[in-house]
Amino acid sequence: MKSKQTYAVVDIETTGTDPKVDRIIQFGCVLIQEGVIVSRFATDINPNQAISKQIQQLTGISNARVQKAPYFEDVALTIYNLLADTVFVAHNIYFDYPFLAQELTRCGTPKLKIPGIDTVELAQIFLPTEKSFRLGDLSERLGLIHDNPHQADSDAQVTAELLLLIERKMRQLPLITMEAIASLSQQTGMDTSAYIHQIYREMKKDIQPLSKQQHVVSGIALRNKTVPLFEEKLYGNPIFPQKKKAKEKLFANLIGYRAEQSRMMNLVYEHFTNEENKNLFIEAATGTGKTLGYLFPLSYLATPEDPVIISTVSIVLQNQLIEKDIPLANQICPKPLQATIIKSHRHYLDLQRFKATLKKPVQQKQYALYQMGVLVWLLETQTGDLDELQLINLNHAFWRDVAHRGVDFLSDQDPLYQEDFVRFLYKKVKQSNVLIVNHAFLAQETLREVPILPKSSYLILDEAHHLPDIAGKIANRQFNFISFKKQAAIYLEEDQLIDQVNQIFENESQEQRLLRIYAKALSDLVEEFSDLFYEINQLFPKNDQQALVSNLLTKAIFDQLSLDGELSIQKIEILLTEMQEIQYRLRRSIIEQLEKYTASQRIIFVSLLQFFERIEFLFESFDLYVNEWQPRWIKEYSVTPQGYGMFAINDLEASILPETTWYDRYQRILYTGGTLKFGNDKKYLPNKLGLTNVLFKTLPDPYDYEANARLYIPKEAIAISQANGTEFAAYIASVIQELAQQQDRSMLVLFTSHEILSSVYYRLHPQFLNAGRELLAQGISGSREKILKRFSQSKNSILLGADSFWEGVDLPGEALSILIVTRLPFENPKRPFVKARYDYLEEKGIQAFTHESLPKAALRLRQALGRLIRSDSDKGALIVLDRRLVTAKYGKRMLKALPKNLPMKEETLAEIVSELKEFLNK
Repeated sequence: MKSKQTYAVVDIETTGTDPKVDRIIQFGCVLIQEGVIVSRFATDINPNQAISKQIQQLTGISNARVQKAPYFEDVALTIYNLLADTVFVAHNIYFDYPFLAQELTRCGTPKLKIPGIDTVELAQIFLPTEKSFRLGDLSERLGLIHDNPHQADSDAQVTAELLLLIERKMRQLPLITMEAIASLSQQTGMDTSAYIHQIYREMKKDIQPLSKQQHVVSGIALRNKTVPLFEEKLYGNPIFPQKKKAKEKLFANLIGYRAEQSRMMNLVYEHFTNEENKNLFIEAATGTGKTLGYLFPLSYLATPEDPVIISTVSIVLQNQLIEKDIPLANQICPKPLQATIIKSHRHYLDLQRFKATLKKPVQQKQYALYQMGVLVWLLETQTGDLDELQLINLNHAFWRDVAHRGVDFLSDQDPLYQEDFVRFLYKKVKQSNVLIVNHAFLAQETLREVPILPKSSYLILDEAHHLPDIAGKIANRQFNFISFKKQAAIYLEEDQLIDQVNQIFENESQEQRLLRIYAKALSDLVEEFSDLFYEINQLFPKNDQQALVSNLLTKAIFDQLSLDGELSIQKIEILLTEMQEIQYRLRRSIIEQLEKYTASQRIIFVSLLQFFERIEFLFESFDLYVNEWQPRWIKEYSVTPQGYGMFAINDLEASILPETTWYDRYQRILYTGGTLKFGNDKKYLPNKLGLTNVLFKTLPDPYDYEANARLYIPKEAIAISQANGTEFAAYIASVIQELAQQQDRSMLVLFTSHEILSSVYYRLHPQFLNAGRELLAQGISGSREKILKRFSQSKNSILLGADSFWEGVDLPGEALSILIVTRLPFENPKRPFVKARYDYLEEKGIQAFTHESLPKAALRLRQALGRLIRSDSDKGALIVLDRRLVTAKYGKRMLKALPKNLPMKEETLAEIVSELKEFLNK
């Protein structure tokens, strides 16, 4: 590419995605020379075919509008000449370039042969922390003006501005980073690599000094990072303000005084200083200000030597604490709160392993894109936390190659040892008086040989009602035979893992001998498992369905296993014991001599040690599966349609806190959240957590539900117990349709069944498409994050959701004012695991429906209502299509779990629709 190149930034809108049958309806082009936009060209085009309603809705281009526009044949030569001698630029060039080239050829111009670069790939490399690389999302995040998304002239303009922004960022990077990126860029598409090389060559002519915020170690440019030291005034010892006046004086005008929040502050302070009771539960509704309610009193108590541990439910809430709540608290707290989020080491980048991947590049495009993105990210991150990259998952081989394995696997002779992110994290922890984790991390402390969290006087479990389920999920053990068989087969192949390790051990005859025995044992293990699963399959009916079928494996069924099955179990136990012994000896040998191995050899060892961990986990799980038959262990056996077996073990006592290894490490614990009790029953959650002697306080709900909320139950709602799935889906669809016709506002519809949700979606989708109204559905319209973003940005879309959409969806104000619950959210008692859990409770003399099923459903319904009213200005209606809420005996108990002053009305749908108009528009 030339240094004074002209870039033609192009966008086209089309009737569809197939260039053989679809046609262009709009062409937009922006020309860039020497970093400046010099001209623009745009035209509508008559496609000589109808534009579908979907495309009209997406682009805003109607059939009437293009009637007077020229045909593509009329402008083809003009466009071809415009593009001559330019570099073609597009956001997803793999659509625009071939489609336009095909159209030009169809209209008789010479074949389009100009070079092309893709701004999607450039954005993935040079803007690595962006959550989405869609043009609309990027323009919004980067502040680029995008007046008419999905119109070619506006898209081309924004793409041109994006290219110029990326180029400015490229020119600000250290030369050593650009050199590494240029080298890796051969894997990018079309001529994107040539463009990167051109910028790199120009930068070499005018080398800029390294920024003061950056330094280079082992050939990699990194952002400087320093451990902030914990500082507090040594003179004077601030006294916690119990009274209203003292608090108001301290809060000044920074935050308003709230009576319930003040009461919570006092309760928390008293609990952690005077109370003899270890466990305090505080139910504080959304809007109480509970986070500040516990942060403020803890600021008087927590020190780096005795920090407060705060465990919450999600990464989103962890980040909210760091970015919003703690900075706010520090404005009013006389003593500082210095916080660090702790995650397990696999969440962090291992610089030594990353450097090893650069030395041995993998010839794969996505791998190289990730490598280049990380090189740029290393100039921005101080934590090395892979969550900063906002990826949906880290399943790609690259992330497995560079994820941290813990400080024990680092070479302290490597220059990057001093820069290691996990070592930096541990240094920060020592200077922090607030340590933030999530419930999953806390629950995993029980599984760790050495705990990561320190002992402390203070533990806070925020959103504590999630802890029992999360503890259960963490304790769940699964073994998927087909995935294990595939992994073993790959590792045993020529030139694969076992061979690679054998080559590293070429001068170690003892290790090579152990490895040969291990490989033979692994091969035998796969065969024995295959035989065992064949025998277990005989204990259950044949799976004729095209889906996974789960069965409960009880002691009575297991005792019917054949003699061949028993022999296979014995052989598997012998093989696993032998493999464990070899693993111990090989691991000790590797760690003792770690320094003599190269970085790339250590990456191979890490893969081996990860497999060793899988075998250890299998050893423990298999022992539980075949030998432990106490009621607490629920065993499931699943068969794929192909006949492959899978087993799972659930521990029904995983949430019993006194049995965990971490519970005794904390002197006092605070449990808080918006829904901790069931109606007036304060023992529900403590009982689930195995706690008997607890203190329970409830703060009044601050919202005026009488003025701002309604609960409606349609009189003509279908009798759920008598209706089949088709009838129920048809009824739900008719209700949504009726409401949508009368209410031009957003609605959230909550389901307990994905099957019914899907059926309702496909019933409504054609009508909504024709009406130009967006209908979104979980599992159909994209990821949860994508759906929620589209929903919150729309004024009248309808979202069908299940599972996670019942809670944790923060859509205040106009984004949500109508919530439909299709069915009371009871668990399906026919699911093997649910049935087993209920049987377990009944055996202990606990009525499963009364003490487990009903409270769980009632709390879920209350959490659903929490999606509707989340601030003083919110207004909304909850419509429940399940008449059991008023007809069943248990309905009254469920209603008691809802706010006392929530008005409930039984009316016909027509009356509800009429009332809603008046209520919501008041």
